[in-house]
Amino acid sequence: MAHIIDLTTHSDKRGSLTVIEKDIPFPVKRIFYIYGVDKSVRGGHRHHSTIQAAICVHGSCIVSNDNGSQQEDFVLDHPGKCLILQPEDWHTMHDFTPDAVLLVMASTVFDPADYIFEPYHH
Repeated sequence: MAHIIDLTTHSDKRGSLTVIEKDIPFPVKRIFYIYGVDKSVRGGHRHHSTIQAAICVHGSCIVSNDNGSQQEDFVLDHPGKCLILQPEDWHTMHDFTPDAVLLVMASTVFDPADYIFEPYHH
């Protein structure tokens, strides 16, 4: 099931520094980011094998997740909050603030055959 991990963040009067070192539970093979989103819903899929780590590095958004047995919404509203999505996690991203930048790290390179677009039927 998808879950939040807190990234190490150092803050002082100069600002904040968030570190991603040994926190991501997989080797990162691809990095992409989503921004400039209007009222659209993004995602709408799960994977055969890809694990993802999602961080809203600016602004906020909501990730709605369904692993086939449990449904949960995750609010990504701080750059020190990282959502780990397992392959079975069918997810959508929505309610992006106008300034939102969602950074995603993936365990695989892009492969269209890895995507499953059909949602779970409950």
